Amino acid sequence: MPRPTLSVRLALLSLSALTLAACSSEIPDTHPEQPVTKRQQAFKAMLRSFEPMGTMLKDRRYDPDAFARLANELASLRERPWSHFGPDTNYPPTKALPAVWERPADFEQRRTSFIEASDRLIAAAAARNEADARSAYAEVQDSCKACHRDFRR
Repeated sequence: MPRPTLSVRLALLSLSALTLAACSSEIPDTHPEQPVTKRQQAFKAMLRSFEPMGTMLKDRRYDPDAFARLANELASLRERPWSHFGPDTNYPPTKALPAVWERPADFEQRRTSFIEASDRLIAAAAARNEADARSAYAEVQDSCKACHRDFRR
């Protein structure tokens, strides 16, 4: 049997990759009101404000006006995901661990810690002081990591 040509092999490889990608796609949120999808979208929106601040600090390109704008954007988004953690929202495609519902007081404490840390970030951004912004950014980042460690897959 003759060997397939390079173009045939590439086509087969591409088809295989597409098939694998289709198999690994996330389960859709089919519940009424789609609370899991809404909270995931809310977290992603916050990340779109938060990550550019980190990039700015990491690359040593601190722009106080842009940083303050992003911090205020984060402030306007930070309450959105929490209302979507209702009692019947622990179903695929959630990445939340059952601990969210098993230990609600601990989860609330993590949420409160995040809000308090983000308050300090907003204040540091308003003061336009890079050192304070770095410290406050790290606090918010730590609060996110702590919550993910305890409550997210």
